Amino acid sequence: MNQSKKKINQLVVRIFNNIMQEEEKALVVGEFNNISVNDMHIIEAIGLDEPKNMSRIAGIMNVTVGTLTIAINNLLKKGYVIRKRSEKDRRVVFISLSEAGKRAYEHHAKYHQSIVKRLTEDLKDDEVIVLEKALGHMADKLQ
Repeated sequence: MNQSKKKINQLVVRIFNNIMQEEEKALVVGEFNNISVNDMHIIEAIGLDEPKNMSRIAGIMNVTVGTLTIAINNLLKKGYVIRKRSEKDRRVVFISLSEAGKRAYEHHAKYHQSIVKRLTEDLKDDEVIVLEKALGHMADKLQ
């Protein structure tokens, strides 16, 4: 592996580890100390818009409906989500956020806004565009 690729590897690992550690410290605190970072990401996937069915949320999270069901059951017990069966098809379950879930969603969104601010505050506009393009490329390749 040449030096540039070795450095890129080290940076990717460092960024990943830093984000994981920082998310744990920043998100799972105070009112939200009873859920995990993964729970926060499920809350983010559910979102504030219209209720979503389990398949749609599982697709966003890239997990099976069975795996998601376990997490949703935990979030339901803790009061972060609301589960409602479709009136048209009782087999379909819709998930939405409770008031506590909406507060968790906003907490998570503010955290991400602070990360973006820190990453871009010292950059010129053209550098922000380059960063966006590089991160987009990285996201596409890692999908």
